[in-house]
Amino acid sequence: MERRKAALGSAAFFVLAPGGVAGLIPWLLTRWQAEEPLPFWLPLRVLGVVVLLAALAVLISAFVRFVAEGFGTPAPIAPPDRLVVGGLYRHVRNPMYLAVLSLIIGQALVLGQVILLAYAVVVSAAFVTMVRWHEEPALLRQFGDQYAAYRAAVPGWSPRLRPWRSHQSGNLR
Repeated sequence: MERRKAALGSAAFFVLAPGGVAGLIPWLLTRWQAEEPLPFWLPLRVLGVVVLLAALAVLISAFVRFVAEGFGTPAPIAPPDRLVVGGLYRHVRNPMYLAVLSLIIGQALVLGQVILLAYAVVVSAAFVTMVRWHEEPALLRQFGDQYAAYRAAVPGWSPRLRPWRSHQSGNLR
């Protein structure tokens, strides 16, 4: 896929998917109204802001990586031509899902809305199910041994401290 089309498709998907899951639905659940569930909530609010900013940076970085390295989008209808294994993907296979979950958790902390923590649990279960039963088999079919080696070396949900080196390409991506 041409990079310009990949960038436009990724931007549209960014608004629809993470925007809906981590933006629209939390807003519908809370109207972004802050609560004070416990007297000592201020430090958790500060932590929530840090989590939100870091998660947004991770999410944007992952989307850019799909365009720059994969020549495609994260959207299932326009997948990348190449397996994306660079950047944060050297540490964890699912940085986008982790970032979206972190955005939800960050909002829960900032707003003091416990309902968002429950929503994060539901979203997490949906993500794990989708990855296990749809994405991983699809990536294995599309990229074969390259994906199998990557999957064996890089954890899906708990980031590794040292970046994975792709032995197939002979360099760090």
